[in-house]
Amino acid sequence: MADTVSQDILNALTDVDMPRLVPEPEFASSVMVQGHRVPVFACGTVIVGSGAAGLRAAVELKRRGTDVVVISQSAWGGTSACSGSDKQTLHTANTSDRGDHFKDMARAIRSGGAMDEDTAYVEAVGSVRAMASLQYLGLPLPQDDFGGTLRYQTDHDDVGRATSCGPRTSRLMVKVLATEAIRLGVPFFNQTTGVRILIEWSGDQRSVAGILAVRPKAQSPENPYGLTLFRCAALVIAAGGPGELYRDSVFPNGCFGTLGLALEAGVDLVNLTESQFGIGTRREGFPWNLSGTYVQAMPYIYSVDNENTEHNFLADYYRTTQELASNIFRKGYQWPFHATRMLDFGSSLVDLAITRENQAGRRVFMDFNRNPLPVPGDLPFSLDRLDADVAAYLGRAGAVQDQPIDRLRHMNPLSIELYLRYKVDIRRDPLEFAVNNQHMNGGIAVDSWGRSSLPGLYAIGEAAGTHGVTRPGGAALNAGQVLGTRVAEHIAAGGQAQNAPVGQIGAELEQALGQIEQTLRTGSSLNVRAIKDEVQARMSDHAGILCTPQDVAAALQSAAALNDRVRARGISYMRSGEIARVLQWQQMALASEAVLAALHHYISQGGGSRGARAICDPTGEATPMAKTGPLNDVRFRKERAKDQGEQILVRLVAGEMQIATRPNRRFDETAKPSFERDWPAWLTGAVFDLDRGQDA
Repeated sequence: MADTVSQDILNALTDVDMPRLVPEPEFASSVMVQGHRVPVFACGTVIVGSGAAGLRAAVELKRRGTDVVVISQSAWGGTSACSGSDKQTLHTANTSDRGDHFKDMARAIRSGGAMDEDTAYVEAVGSVRAMASLQYLGLPLPQDDFGGTLRYQTDHDDVGRATSCGPRTSRLMVKVLATEAIRLGVPFFNQTTGVRILIEWSGDQRSVAGILAVRPKAQSPENPYGLTLFRCAALVIAAGGPGELYRDSVFPNGCFGTLGLALEAGVDLVNLTESQFGIGTRREGFPWNLSGTYVQAMPYIYSVDNENTEHNFLADYYRTTQELASNIFRKGYQWPFHATRMLDFGSSLVDLAITRENQAGRRVFMDFNRNPLPVPGDLPFSLDRLDADVAAYLGRAGAVQDQPIDRLRHMNPLSIELYLRYKVDIRRDPLEFAVNNQHMNGGIAVDSWGRSSLPGLYAIGEAAGTHGVTRPGGAALNAGQVLGTRVAEHIAAGGQAQNAPVGQIGAELEQALGQIEQTLRTGSSLNVRAIKDEVQARMSDHAGILCTPQDVAAALQSAAALNDRVRARGISYMRSGEIARVLQWQQMALASEAVLAALHHYISQGGGSRGARAICDPTGEATPMAKTGPLNDVRFRKERAKDQGEQILVRLVAGEMQIATRPNRRFDETAKPSFERDWPAWLTGAVFDLDRGQDA
C-alpha cells in the first residue's frame, strides 16, 4: 500500500478540513426572569450536538421541511470529529460473500446481551441506507473493481462487515454531513452549552418545552450567566458520551455528554453498567485507540520503572514468544477488554498486564522499531512462529517485513501519518499508552424510534443507551446514522415540530434559573478542579476493568456524598467564563453516581463479569492463568446467562437514584411482512406509533 499511495492522498485522508459555519440567526425576542434578560430563540426542533449522529438528524429533518437548529458546545470538536482508532468502522449488512442478511447482522449486534432485539434489527436494516447515503454525500468508502465495498474483521465481528476510509472516517462523516446541513440552510449556534431541559405540564402529562443554554457571547450586565432559551417542541440529544467521567480516557478533552442533564429532567437511563475499555494513547498528548494495524504490526511492548529500567513484562504472562506475539496481534480485532479473554492466555491478558504495570507505577510503551522480545527460555520472535490465524492474516496482507514499523507502513501508512500530525513520530520514538475508557454503551433509554421516557425528547448516537454489553467495533457509527434518520422521520410524521411553538414558559424558566443559582456559589469550598479530580479518580480506580463488590459499594457512597455536598454548598467559580463548566461538572458528578448505582445494583444482585469489567471475587468461578501461575487476585465471577435478557434502568427522583429492570424488547424473526397488509400503516403514519403511552 505504501508503494502505491502518494503523499498527497495520505494527506487528504489525514488532514480533513471542516466547513465554515454560516453566521448565526438573530434572537428575535427576550424574556425577563428574576432580573435576568434571557434571549429566546423559538424553533420546531433543537438538536444538541454537532457530531455525526446529530448532523444526520439535522439533514434528514431539514429535508422533510421541519424547522430545526443545531446547538453545539464546540462545533466539530466532539468525539466523532476528533477521536477514533486505527480504522474507524461503518458496518455494512453484507455477510461473507452471501449478500445482505439482516437477521444475521442483528444477531451479531445484540450477541453480548442486554440489548433490545428490535433495535438491533433496525440498525442492521438501516445500515445499507446509511452507508449508501453517506457515499452519495461524498464519503470515500473503498470499493473493489466491481463496486463492492471493501470490508474487514473487527471487534465482536466473526464475518467481516466493517469498512473504513482510514483513521479519519468519522471526521469525514462529520464533514460531508455538515457540508450538506449548511447547504440546506440548517442554522448552527456554536459555543452554546445546554444546561437544563425545560418541561411543561398539561394535567399530569409532561413534555419538552425547550432547553436552557449558556452562551458566553450572550453575557451582559442584564444576563450575567449568558443564559439563552431555545424554545422547541422536539429536542434531540446527540451530544455524545461522558468522556470526562474517567481520568484514564481516550475521549477528547471537554466531552461531557448529557447523562446528568437527562437525570435532572427525570429521564430514564439504561445500561450504565456497560462501557468499553481498551489500549490507547493518553489524553495528556494525542488520545487515540491503538487497535487495528497498530497492534497487528506486533510492536515490542514494554514498561519502564522509576529507575528507567525496561521490563519485558508480557513475558511474565505468556508461556511462549509465539503466544505473546500472536495475542498482541489479536488486540487488533479483539481491542476491547473482555473478562473471558483473560482466560486460556487470551488477548485481554495484555490489558490486565498493562493495568497492573500502571498500578505499580510503571509507564508502558510500544516500540515499532523492535519486534517482541522473547519469553525467557524460549526462541526469539519469528514470523515463521505465529499462531495459524495470525500467520494467515499477515500472509494475505503481505505484511511479512522484518520490522514492525515496516509492517505497519505496508498495511496502513495513514496510521503513521496521523501521529505525525500531532508531533509524534512512531517511526523513531516509542509510543506511551495505557488501558483507557473509550465508549459508554449505555445512555438515555429510547425505543426503536429514538423516543425517551419524556415526550418530545429523543436521543441518538452515544447519548442513547441502545448498545448492549458488547457490539461489533465501530457499529456505534452505524447506529447513530440509522437512529438519526429514524428520529427525523418520527418527528416529521408527528407534525408538532414543523413550526416553532408559541406561548410562554415563565414558571419553568424560573425554576431552572433557581436550580442554576443553587449551584453557582462564589463562596463555596467546592470548585471544579476538586470535583473533577475526585470523580475521575474514583471512576478510574474503582469502576475500570477490574471491580470488586466492596470497592464499588464504597465508591457509590462517596459519589452520593459528593452530590449531597454539591446540593448543600454549590460550586464556586472565579469568572463568568467558567459557568458552563461548573454546571457540567455538577451534572457529571450526578452521572458518576448513576453509573455506580447501576453497577452496585448489578453486582449486589449476583451479576458477573461481562463486557467492560471483571467482577473480582475470591469466590468467583474463573481464575486467569499466567506463565507465573494462577492470578488469584483477579479471580472473577462468570456472567449469568439470565442477566443477558434484561436491562437496568436508572432515574433520579428527589435526589435519589432509583433502580429498576426490564426485559429486552423482543423481535419475532419468524414474522413475515406483507406488502398489501402493511402498506396502509405506512400511508397513514400508523407505523410511527404516534399514540404510544408515554413514560412506558
